[in-house]
Amino acid sequence: MAEMASILSARPSRALSGDVSVPGDKSVSHRAVMLGAAAIGETRISGLLEAADVIRTVQAMAALGAHIERHADGTWVVQGVGVGGWKEPSETIDFGNSGTGVRLAAGLVATAPVKVIFTGDESLSRRPMERITGPLSLFGAQIDTAPGGTLPMRVIGTDDPVPVEYTLPVPSAQVKSAVLLAGLNAPGETIVIEPEPCRDHTERMLKAFGADIAEEITDKGRVIRLAGQKELTPADIEVPGDPSSAAFPLAAAILCPDSRVRVRNVLLNPTRTGLIETLHEMGAEIRILEPRQSGGEVIGHLQAETSSLRGVTVPASRAPSMIDEYPVLAVLAAFAHGTTRMEGLAELRVKESDRLAVTAKALAACGAEVKTGADWMEVTGTGGKPLKGGAVIDAHHDHRIAMSFLVLGLAAEEPVTVRGADMIATSFPGFVSLMRGLGADIAPVAETDA
Repeated sequence: MAEMASILSARPSRALSGDVSVPGDKSVSHRAVMLGAAAIGETRISGLLEAADVIRTVQAMAALGAHIERHADGTWVVQGVGVGGWKEPSETIDFGNSGTGVRLAAGLVATAPVKVIFTGDESLSRRPMERITGPLSLFGAQIDTAPGGTLPMRVIGTDDPVPVEYTLPVPSAQVKSAVLLAGLNAPGETIVIEPEPCRDHTERMLKAFGADIAEEITDKGRVIRLAGQKELTPADIEVPGDPSSAAFPLAAAILCPDSRVRVRNVLLNPTRTGLIETLHEMGAEIRILEPRQSGGEVIGHLQAETSSLRGVTVPASRAPSMIDEYPVLAVLAAFAHGTTRMEGLAELRVKESDRLAVTAKALAACGAEVKTGADWMEVTGTGGKPLKGGAVIDAHHDHRIAMSFLVLGLAAEEPVTVRGADMIATSFPGFVSLMRGLGADIAPVAETDA
């Protein structure tokens, strides 16, 4: 069986069970490679997510002068060039489907005297870059994009950067991170003000690499101060399992009869646990086991079993901590008792696809009752009964849409087929084999049969 066929079908399944590990967290993986490349000396990374998005970041850092090798035991070793020590790449840097990679890399080079052209695939080339071009230009960088503020993007880094104070207009870990990474090579103190909380992986990782960074809570929100032009020291980084990837086997266990699944060593950073909080409110049998600290992050095992769910209202304030999990949450909500309302979803419209519209359309095709607005979605569940399913879903170049609706197919009356399932490889290359190992009936489908 091809591991990641373009068309996959998920058939009704039951009694999923197993103790598994999911790929390394994508957010932590990107940052470990980038900060290792910006440090002086040798950084060793274990558990790196070896999926398309992160490999693009590895290739980008190599193009900018870092020496990066994968050892036989799976450890990645990065020899960094130092803060601002980038070389000008000879070719355009292609980030494929990785919005995190391209936005953070733009921050790294914005305050160094290099010219870099970034591009990406069809999906990434539709995503907005203006959210970073504005704040990065404040440092003195010259940045040009395609009409509409999209890729390709040319960054001409400044050799005379100035420190910046920037207030995030919307919660965005990517924008915050781009500004902080630019601030590494700017004199004085770069300040980011975060009125609403968002993922803090960059701050935690910067501390692990010895950056002079401090945070405080003020009446303006969370204020992050970074002292620039200080060299980073190399670190040994253990990348925990990605909670966004863990969501899929856990959701399948909740929906499929007589199931219990444990996912080991998952990242439990408080800015990433919104789905777990929501599932607890919905009545899901999901437990955190053996939590511990590692590399500034909280890590633990997650165990889920077949559950009866009830509809809830998920507040907009929770969106930053679970923005990637809304498609699979919507699938879970479609099987619940009552209506689940999800608010504050505007960011879903500028992900790999318009995730809000695509999720709603796919749910309706599978027989779910769903309503949407500009930044909200309501899903009325079946009361614990299976959805009809039976649909052919277009993933729209979106790995999380593909995995979410394969999970739905496992609990539906009729199989669900997903086109464009090869995009799953961008974040979870072993998804099919892991799910089949738990007992899920997921298999490739020939084009003529779809």
